[in-house]
Amino acid sequence: MAIIFEVSGTTFMKLSESFTKTLPSILMVVFYVLSFGLLTLALKKIDVSIAYAIWAGMGTVFIATVGILWFKEPVSVLKIISLGLVIIGVVGLHLSSGVNN
Repeated sequence: MAIIFEVSGTTFMKLSESFTKTLPSILMVVFYVLSFGLLTLALKKIDVSIAYAIWAGMGTVFIATVGILWFKEPVSVLKIISLGLVIIGVVGLHLSSGVNN
């Protein structure tokens, strides 16, 4: 859920148009507070290196997808491959967290 709220916050950051629109600006702050709060709770059970990598990596993939689909940002083969590499990296880090347990 922390990832979803972070992506929502970033989306509303774009919609706030540099804090010139009140409701999107308020929603951005609300979603970021919720995101960090839930990330903090996740850190009780997940190593910080793994939790942050998953949060940041998957947040990047999801917000790039929102950018492409909702904001009509350009998409290229290199962008898709790069996002795939981020996903592979997150999966690798997740799998590595089980090696020492």
